[in-house]
Amino acid sequence: MQLQHYVWSLVRRFDQPQKYKPFVSRCTVIGDPEIGSLREVNVKSGLPATTSTERLELLDDEEHILCIKIIGGDHRLKNYSSIVTVHPEIIEGRVGTMVIESFVVDVPEGNTKDETCYFVEALIRCNLKSLADVYERLASQDLTQSLHYQ
Repeated sequence: MQLQHYVWSLVRRFDQPQKYKPFVSRCTVIGDPEIGSLREVNVKSGLPATTSTERLELLDDEEHILCIKIIGGDHRLKNYSSIVTVHPEIIEGRVGTMVIESFVVDVPEGNTKDETCYFVEALIRCNLKSLADVYERLASQDLTQSLHYQ
């Protein structure tokens, strides 16, 4: 499996964000995971929230684009939407994958734009680091299994 497709197989799972997002403890999708579907996400303790309701806006398996909009929950991320894209990339001379997440969110009352961006960017960095760790762990397991069966 191409590296980019392997990473995309993790990112595209609207129904299982907890596979790589460390602050998600549970996710329940209402209906089939398709455009317009809703998911109820339970957030682990340590964050200023316990739940988030999110809608799948776009899932493009050819271009590797995932768009999600938060439509409810007990948090302060109002009108939050994100776009995640997965691209093949040469990184330090090696074939790799670039994952880019961009977002739009309203600044909550009592916070500044900088504070809001810092918080969201910290979550995104943590999620992307976890995605890299999960990928590397799965890739090394696949390599080990391949070598074991040869």
